[in-house]
Amino acid sequence: MTSTATRGQTLAFPDGFVWGAATAAYQVEGAAREDGRGPSIWDTFCRRPGAIAGGHTGDTACDHYHRHAEDIRLMDRLGLDVYRFSVSWSRVQPDGRGAVNAAGLDFYERLVDDLLEAGVTPYVALYHWDLPQALEDRGGWTDRDTAYRFADYAKIVQDRLGDRVRTWMTVNEPWVAAVLGYGIGVHAPGRTSWADAFRVSHHLLLAHGLGVQVLRGGGAKEITLPVNLAPVLTPGQVNDPSLELSPEDAEAVDRVDALINRQFLDPVLRGRYPERVLPIIERVAGLGHIHDGDLAAIGRPIDLLGVNYYTPCVVRSGPGEPANPAYPGTEDIEFTGAYAPTTATGWPIVPTGLSALLLRLTRDYPGVGLLVTENGAAFDDAVSGERVHDADRTAFLEGHLRAAHAAIEAGADLRGYLVWSLLDNFEWAEGYNKRFGIVHVDFDSQRRLLKDSGLWYREVIRRNGLWRERARRPTLEEVAARAGVSRSTVSRVINGQATVSPEFRQTVMNAVDELGYVPNSAARSLVTQRTDTIGLVVPGSPDGADDPLFAAVVRAAAHSLEASGKQVTLMLGGSVGSRQRVEQHVGAGHLDGVVFVSTAGADPLLSALVRTGVPIVSLGRPSAPITVPYVASDDAGGARAAVTHLLAQGRSRIAMICGPLEGTAAQDRLAAYRDGLRDAGRRSIVAMGDYSRSSGARAMSELLQDDPGLDAVFAAGDLMAVGALSVLREAGRRVPEDVAVVGFDDAEAAAYTVPPLTTVRTSPADQARAAVRLLLRHLDGGPVSSVILPAELVVRSSA
Repeated sequence: MTSTATRGQTLAFPDGFVWGAATAAYQVEGAAREDGRGPSIWDTFCRRPGAIAGGHTGDTACDHYHRHAEDIRLMDRLGLDVYRFSVSWSRVQPDGRGAVNAAGLDFYERLVDDLLEAGVTPYVALYHWDLPQALEDRGGWTDRDTAYRFADYAKIVQDRLGDRVRTWMTVNEPWVAAVLGYGIGVHAPGRTSWADAFRVSHHLLLAHGLGVQVLRGGGAKEITLPVNLAPVLTPGQVNDPSLELSPEDAEAVDRVDALINRQFLDPVLRGRYPERVLPIIERVAGLGHIHDGDLAAIGRPIDLLGVNYYTPCVVRSGPGEPANPAYPGTEDIEFTGAYAPTTATGWPIVPTGLSALLLRLTRDYPGVGLLVTENGAAFDDAVSGERVHDADRTAFLEGHLRAAHAAIEAGADLRGYLVWSLLDNFEWAEGYNKRFGIVHVDFDSQRRLLKDSGLWYREVIRRNGLWRERARRPTLEEVAARAGVSRSTVSRVINGQATVSPEFRQTVMNAVDELGYVPNSAARSLVTQRTDTIGLVVPGSPDGADDPLFAAVVRAAAHSLEASGKQVTLMLGGSVGSRQRVEQHVGAGHLDGVVFVSTAGADPLLSALVRTGVPIVSLGRPSAPITVPYVASDDAGGARAAVTHLLAQGRSRIAMICGPLEGTAAQDRLAAYRDGLRDAGRRSIVAMGDYSRSSGARAMSELLQDDPGLDAVFAAGDLMAVGALSVLREAGRRVPEDVAVVGFDDAEAAAYTVPPLTTVRTSPADQARAAVRLLLRHLDGGPVSSVILPAELVVRSSA
């Protein structure tokens, strides 16, 4: 089952591999008050002011309750093997206990029978977060009794459907239900108690174990627990999984992995909690809720582990960092996020994370098969006539299926893949603002329309695999070149605007057909009206936000834009919410262009803004694979000049204090330093800093301890050089007689240190003005190319 064959040009999946799609009751059914259904915690939570974006509710959702026959016809068109749906507990037992609502069970019986008649296998999930409100009023999942009520409910559903349903799923994503619902309160029921969250996690696992006992006793053939899982990586491991970690980073990764993954995997598959987690649980919630016999019940054997994968969790050691609000016990750990393109929800897209996860599960938990029970992405789709061009989603799905295939080839026991989601639906706290479906739903008319991603998925299912070679998609530029028109003209034609003459419209459409072009978000977003407003986007709070160099960049860019007759909107992206607002503001067409003030090289916000199609110039060279015009200083040339100067002074043991390597400036300065020493036959000596004075001091102390004989230090930032000077002075080292010091940037303070600091001068203001000129040329349709401004060594007394 875990080996594959390649047939012709197809990257084939194993025979019998299961292909399907998934939904959840509250997200699609609607009919919230019909046929005896009782209220759930989501019905209540949706009425809480401010809880749901736009004040949306799931009262109608996709009206799947009344339109399931139409939706099954869509499943048949897609060729799905499997449809995973959840049962609404409050539709079956309005109070969560006691009396059974026959009409609710009748609906699910009709749904199962109609699926089977269409040749689609039903996979039934018993709980997808919609607890009956009556049970929440009695304590909800904080009350141990709720787990036993779940077992009663499971038996009721199986008694009615068990003769036709082979595969059962117990509790979907217990981490989400516990943490988002009871820990930080952004999901129903909206409680904010970490003690409660840990108790809820355990009671959900207990409900799973009791449910397994009931289902197995009723003859269930296949039982699955769907768990949201994420490989825990450092920023460096995202692109280099083999990267060797420092002990501090390794400890951070292990602790977070224990909290978000092993806290749920180990009890179910090993019958015990991980040792790393128990002290955290005990400190926050005590251990009184874990009773004798619970872990034996939770650890009852299951047949498949459901893997819900969307994005990795990226962390590193961060001394002094407070615990992440969503992860108690994570003091001294920094949650950085992955530097990668993002979905419309802001989640980094890292398909290799799925490969790593599947292989890790097969290695660490042998004997249980794997099923991808959720994988998908939200993007901003556009309906054009009878088509929904969602090339971004197709690329997402293809990337993750290739990753899944690679894992199977490497030995992962993966049995199937269910895309999330079949339909655009009510996306919990996001309301109807985020679309995950491979079928578009117009929520006003309830009209369904297969998206391009759905049509693509249909072909994957038909072939039981992917084309061996990933087809390169024609670009907007290639269509424009073929048609002999501008990119914006192509975009206007694709978007159906009437401002293009019939002649040019036909020319463009001929080019589209000839090249097989599928419009993406950039093509859709080019059609904007000029606003004469430019966004100055600062993605986060850079180290030393009050640094005068950084202030000079923002000030010079703003003045240049205002002098050009443009309005300036300064947008800060220092939090998840603010970054989403920046992306929405830019994507909505409120700006003509963006100057992106890069603070750390790669940044997921820049990836998101690039997809909007709005002209962007980066102030600072972004990391690959992002391609935008940029303005930067000659960091490599400046570093070479510093090293050459120190060598010419007869210095032989030259160390470097490097900045964070997520940034391209730090990478270029480090590479030039190493090249210069290698060419001179000298050994590199590197310590790390974060551009702050304190980090420079720490790094200098480490260097003196490790190599007391060093005679020169090159710091990749002036503030770090200032910190180094203070440590050298305290250690009794004379500058420059014993140790020469060179900085970088020529901050104002550099001329006033004791002794005055030799440094590499760059002009942030000149860079900002050059970025503005480049963007304005871009807006006027002129040619644009990146600009690198020279860096100059300024020799003072420190070297």
